[in-house]
Amino acid sequence: MHCSDLIDRLTAGADTPHRVFLAMGDCRFRVETNSETLAGELTTYFAPFLCSPGGADIAVTALQGPVPDLGLTFQVKEPDPGKTKVKEEWADLPGGRVVRKRLTGLHFLFGGGRNLAVGDCGANPNQIVNFVNNRFIERKLNDGCLLAHAAGVALCETGMALAGFSGMGKSTLALHLVSKGVTFVSNDRLMVRPGAPCPAMFGVAKHPRINPGTALHNPDLAGIITDEDRERFLRMAPEELWNLEHKYDALIDRIFGTDRFILQSPMRYLVLLNWSRDIAVTRFEEIDVHARHDLLAAFMKDTGLFFVPENDYVPTASDYARALDGCRVFEISGGVDFDFAAAGCLRLLETS
Repeated sequence: MHCSDLIDRLTAGADTPHRVFLAMGDCRFRVETNSETLAGELTTYFAPFLCSPGGADIAVTALQGPVPDLGLTFQVKEPDPGKTKVKEEWADLPGGRVVRKRLTGLHFLFGGGRNLAVGDCGANPNQIVNFVNNRFIERKLNDGCLLAHAAGVALCETGMALAGFSGMGKSTLALHLVSKGVTFVSNDRLMVRPGAPCPAMFGVAKHPRINPGTALHNPDLAGIITDEDRERFLRMAPEELWNLEHKYDALIDRIFGTDRFILQSPMRYLVLLNWSRDIAVTRFEEIDVHARHDLLAAFMKDTGLFFVPENDYVPTASDYARALDGCRVFEISGGVDFDFAAAGCLRLLETS
C-alpha cells in the first residue's frame, strides 16, 4: 500500500475543525485536529510562533481516536547507546514511512508532503509537538543543512551553539546565558547550513526540559518547582541531584518574555562542553575543530526515524568540520563551573 493511500484511509470522513497556525522563520505550518484539548495545548506551547490563519508550507493532521490494525510489519529501532528500552518501531511504504510509538501507541505517517498523527493525541501533546518540529527539521535538512545535537543562543546578530556529550549541561548553560540577557534559539537540536562569512543555524520550537538542579540554581527558574519539591531537592546530595530523572518544561516566553525565543541566527561560535565534576580547574580554550574530530562526535546527530533522506548520504565528521568554516570553536574542559562558562560565552557574544 502506498503511504498516501493509507493516510487517505485513516482520514476518510474525519472532521478537523480545530486549527493552529505557526510561523517558524520563513516556514508556515497549519496543524489541524479533531481534539480541542490538543489544539489548546499546542496553542500554549507554540505561543511564540503563532501566526494569523493563511496558507501553509507544511500541513500536519492529528487525529484523536483508536488506531485500526494497519496490517504492517514493523522493524524495531534499537535503543541509543546506554539505553535499554525500545521506544519506536517503523515500517517503510512506497512514498513514505510509518513510525509507531511503543509506549503511547501513537502512529505517525509522513511522506510526499503529507503528515498524519493518529492515536491518543490529546493525552500526548509532547509527541505531537515533536512531530511538528520534525517536519521543520526535515525541511531544513532537505535544504542542505546538517543536524546537530546542540543548544543555541544569540545576541543581536551573533549566534552561539552549545554542545556536549549527554549530561554535560548544554541546556543549563543556555539558560544561564538567557538569564544574562541573550536570546534563546534552540534547546537540543540545531540545523547548520554552511555559508560565508559563517554558517547559519536554525533552531527548533522546543522549550527546554530541565532537571531540578538547573532550576534550583537559576533564580529566573524558581517558579517552576513547587515549594515541597524544592525542600526535597535541597536535602539531596549533589551527586544524587545530578543523576535525578525528573524534568520540568521551562517555557521561554513565560519566564523571559515573548521576544526571547527566535529560530535563526548567524552561527559565529560553537562551544563544546568537555568537563567533569571530579576536576577542579575549568579551562576555556579555542581549538581547531579539523584536528579535534573526537569532540565533533558530541555535535553530530543522527537524523532518526522521522527523516528519510533522498539518498543514502550520511555526513561524516569531516563534513561537519567543513560546515563550521567561518565559525570559531571553543572547548570548555576541566571542572564543571557554569558561572565561569557563562561569563566566557558572554564575553565572546558581546565583543563580536
